[in-house]
Amino acid sequence: MGKTFREWNPEQRMLLPPSVEEFVPAGDVAHFVRDLVQQSLDLSAITAEYREERGFPPYHPVMMTALLLYAYCQGVYSSRRIAKACEQRVDFMAVTAMNRPDFRTISDFRQRHLAALGQLFVQVLKMCARAGLAKLGHVALDGTKLKANASRHKAMSYRRMKESEARLAAEVASWLDQAEATDAAEDEQYGEGRRGDELPDWVANKQRRLEKIREAKAALEAEARQKAAERTGTSGEAAPKPPADKAQRNFTDPDSRIMKVAGGFEQAYNAQAAVDADSQVIVAQHLTNHGADAQHLPAMLGQIKANTGRQAAEVSADAGYCSETNLREATRRHISAYIATGRQRHGQAHATGERRAPTGPRTAAMWRKLRRGGWRSRYRLRKQTVEPVFGLIKQARGFRQLLLRGLTNVQSEWALLCTAHNLLKLAAAAA
Repeated sequence: MGKTFREWNPEQRMLLPPSVEEFVPAGDVAHFVRDLVQQSLDLSAITAEYREERGFPPYHPVMMTALLLYAYCQGVYSSRRIAKACEQRVDFMAVTAMNRPDFRTISDFRQRHLAALGQLFVQVLKMCARAGLAKLGHVALDGTKLKANASRHKAMSYRRMKESEARLAAEVASWLDQAEATDAAEDEQYGEGRRGDELPDWVANKQRRLEKIREAKAALEAEARQKAAERTGTSGEAAPKPPADKAQRNFTDPDSRIMKVAGGFEQAYNAQAAVDADSQVIVAQHLTNHGADAQHLPAMLGQIKANTGRQAAEVSADAGYCSETNLREATRRHISAYIATGRQRHGQAHATGERRAPTGPRTAAMWRKLRRGGWRSRYRLRKQTVEPVFGLIKQARGFRQLLLRGLTNVQSEWALLCTAHNLLKLAAAAA
């Protein structure tokens, strides 16, 4: 007698249609995200955009918001992959109630409401605080470089712009002269009624490249004038100083910058996050096109207070944030700071880096504070708090490159990523 198997008949029809509640188990994150978005988030900034009564009814904006947030929680970011998941994955069907928006609809919704979606970060963070996930006993601050949606090979320095502009201008001028001479010869040979005045494609392409170089060169010059005006207090028009020869501008995403990353340099943005040590909830976030971290600490401390209504008792950060100004700011806010004064070497018990105390009085005091603490210093909490969060976002959820372009857009995109991270922490706490 043969082994008996469970019945498997793909052609069997269901007598009663299933409910989307039954697609995934009761405690699944899909149910949590859908119900939280539907019942707890204020989406008036999004729904208020839909006032036109004419036309075919659009997909419900609350459903589209839940779909995007759940997709980011699952590490699915591309609009095409999200649309495909709506057709193939039952957890996505549980969120959309079997609606199947196409990729263009998803992309347009995200682009149209990007700023409002980014602002959901504060709402979700406040829910985490009410659930006891943002105690603010110790907060670790760090930054990570996220690759921009642009190649560093599409960037050009101001010096190369000047050289290329002169070379291309001369080349295009010679081709125009050649084209005019050819036109005159053809008119004489074939008659004036024959067409022959169109420029070849290779001339037009060179002209378009010359125009882009001139636009980028003018933008760099305007940026240099603005910076000079801010330093001198004069008007931007009066500041004559040109950009540095090494100043660069990317033709694909002009707001992005070439930044130092592990293994070399990349066209990137600098994503900042302040993370609560007890729960790894992100309590403040920001994204900038400045590669250095030090200038962002005061704003991040202010955002912690603004987002949660309280200030962190302790803050730790690596040596990139150490400066007299930042240490003074932490003291002014009554925060016990643990900021490395130098690079921590392997096997070293403290994060001072230097054998002798630095010259600045506050930096020297921090150097002594970290050396006294040794292995027991509260600075040890930094690596186990903020760096795992970046690892989860980049490695576990696969977000290594920004999808959007432009500083305003990528700031909202980073806020959306941080919102999804906090949603998963909230779902785990509620399970």
